Amino acid sequence: MEQGSAREGVRPAYAPGAFSRAPADGRMPEARVPEQARGEQAGAERAGGRPADGEQARGEHTHSEPPAPRVVQRHSVRGQILDALRAALVDGELVPGQVYSAPALGARFGVSATPVREAMQRLAVEGAVEVVPNRGFRVSERGPRELAELAEVRALIEVPVMLSLARTVPAHRWCGLRPLAEATVTAAAVGDRAAYAESDRAFHRAVLMLSGNEQLVAVADELHRRSQWPLVSGPATRRADLLADASEHTALLDALVSQDLAVVQALVREHFAGADR
Repeated sequence: MEQGSAREGVRPAYAPGAFSRAPADGRMPEARVPEQARGEQAGAERAGGRPADGEQARGEHTHSEPPAPRVVQRHSVRGQILDALRAALVDGELVPGQVYSAPALGARFGVSATPVREAMQRLAVEGAVEVVPNRGFRVSERGPRELAELAEVRALIEVPVMLSLARTVPAHRWCGLRPLAEATVTAAAVGDRAAYAESDRAFHRAVLMLSGNEQLVAVADELHRRSQWPLVSGPATRRADLLADASEHTALLDALVSQDLAVVQALVREHFAGADR
């Protein structure tokens, strides 16, 4: 189910392929934001007091009402940038140890540095990057030990919960999760690591939500996301590895439907044991 070195069902608006391996100076190849997103950001900037080309300057007489603040749209741009950066992390396109500046990334996305900086600040809170004063953000470097520790904690949370759910959740509820399991297989079949990571998390989140414990779901989802960031070094995840992990989702659903607790426990433990490989 999870991948070790890079494992997060909808691709972000900014495809992770917009990034390529960054050279030593941190500059990245061109990647443009969709027209709608750029329009949203422009609207937000106009609402914030910066008139766009052709608009009347502040103080000029006009009979029209001033535009309403575009806060929601601006946050939408930030959210899309955040999704794109997370996908780039999973794909290894944001290289561990490399420093990236918000203005440089913003230029590649075709947006200002502000939404990029806000998204990077969020990633810093999550531990994916570190703030480097006056330079930008350094992608965190992780080793095998951290990945193994994350796998151990996730197993402590998810194994007993899934065993409990296997005893109480009716078969038709598990069958309703089949499309989510199939989405992981689809992403794995084409070797799309970012799409696989997102669909993998969606499947686990849906399973744990059946417990009705929202705090548990939030904690498990955060641990899951962190386990998908790449190691500082190591081979790229192969398509065969993704397919093997994806097949465990469907096998787990079959065991949950039949309430085969021994198989459920074996599958989940095997999954987490392989998450740190």
